[in-house]
Amino acid sequence: MPDAEWGGPPDYNDAPSAPPQAAEWQWELDANGVPVQNLSMPPGAARGRRVRTDVRQTPPPAPAPRAAVVACMDSRLDIFGLLGIGDDEAQVIRNAGGVVTDDVIRSLAVSQRLLGTTEIILIHHTDCGLQKITDDEFEREIEEETGIRPPWAVQAFTDAARDVRESIGQIKASPFLRRPDKIHGFVFDVATGKLNRVR
Repeated sequence: MPDAEWGGPPDYNDAPSAPPQAAEWQWELDANGVPVQNLSMPPGAARGRRVRTDVRQTPPPAPAPRAAVVACMDSRLDIFGLLGIGDDEAQVIRNAGGVVTDDVIRSLAVSQRLLGTTEIILIHHTDCGLQKITDDEFEREIEEETGIRPPWAVQAFTDAARDVRESIGQIKASPFLRRPDKIHGFVFDVATGKLNRVR
């Protein structure tokens, strides 16, 4: 296209100045047109260039978590903060109540066999929503509203510590999981902020 139609290339002197933090680098566009930092070229050298798509980027190192945590999805539980560990030291599997379902067993099996986790930590908490309902009433309510009774169980409970013990029993009984002796159970007290061990 002739310069007269598109105005020609931008004048470098007319370009807006880069923010202070960008003084050492310029933006490039990746294969999808998304801006990326280019630290290796002098200012202005990468203007308008696209990153080569045949250059393989070095992937970040794979995490090597030691534990898999099964916990309630309640937002009051800061799992890594409660356990005092980094976010690369554990995998977290969350659902309503932190109950052990078939899908939790599946995730634990994957965690152990593919990622090498060697411990399982269960965390329930006080004032849980599943302590305030029963399976029958919840399933009946859904059936009345939709006309279909859910094929899954809610697994409501009244005593968080007792349910943790029962969950530990389920895990130990599963033939699909390794190291069933390395299981730790806790109940988080939302009123005090304490994590209490279940024995």
